[in-house]
Amino acid sequence: MTINFPELARQAAADGVITADEVLALRRSAWPDGRIDQTEAEAILAINDVVSARSPEWIDFLVEAVGEYVLNGTEPKGYVADSTADWLIARLDHDGRLDSAAELELLVRVLEKALGTPDRLKDYALAQIERAVLTGEGPTRDGGALDAGSITAAECKLLRRVIFASGGDRPAAASQREAEMLFRLKDATLGAANAPEWQRLFVQGVGNFLQGWTGGRAISRDRAAELESFMSDRSSSFGSFFGRMSRVGARDLRSAAQDLLASAPTRDFAGEAGAEAAITAPERSWLDGKIAADGRTDPLEEALLAFLAEG
Repeated sequence: MTINFPELARQAAADGVITADEVLALRRSAWPDGRIDQTEAEAILAINDVVSARSPEWIDFLVEAVGEYVLNGTEPKGYVADSTADWLIARLDHDGRLDSAAELELLVRVLEKALGTPDRLKDYALAQIERAVLTGEGPTRDGGALDAGSITAAECKLLRRVIFASGGDRPAAASQREAEMLFRLKDATLGAANAPEWQRLFVQGVGNFLQGWTGGRAISRDRAAELESFMSDRSSSFGSFFGRMSRVGARDLRSAAQDLLASAPTRDFAGEAGAEAAITAPERSWLDGKIAADGRTDPLEEALLAFLAEG
């Protein structure tokens, strides 16, 4: 880096503002090699801690730059390492919560772009949104100007993005923990002036947990690292294999590939999806327990049951 980040942080603390020109200078200096290291990521987050006015340009830069380090700072790229997830949570967490919308957007964007993350990173992001809904304070709450115990359209959008993000224990699908969180939010906000999007999110989120297909799940970070190591192997045995392949004619290669495909068993994706859509006995028991917990069936639960009946 050519810019002195500690000096810039002191300047930002003096007036509480980072101008568009300063953001542009940061972009030009932080990415000369296309990479962000931990020192640079720490400096960017330190600046964010002291500015009071966070412009869209600054938020975009923070999300892109720190996200680059989190996603690609360790091998295999695209997978968030356990140590990196712990670093990010510790760096963002202030007395058990994060304070700015920029930090929350960073978390959400990482979860959306990652090929895989430790479960605790998604759990932490969802906990921040849940706390804001229940307390009326936090990065989604416009400085505490909104009432506690209701869900806004912005919070619905964030919840949907996080729940169905590619990172986490059930990529692009709702897990049991997330379905239970949706039930907690539903119980805490019944009768409130919630956003119109809330009922649909609740029904789709819980319904996805109960009926969602997980056969297309991404490979784990450890498995991705093994595959990357294999593909990077330049040992004599690996090299000789490709050497032999280079001497095989194109016609022979096509013939071998056709034979392999013809002998490979056909996977019944539609059958797998249909089987997983059926609600199992444990899932039915879980749902019955949630609905019977307060001795009545509320409108959102009725909408959920109607949705499941259609499936």
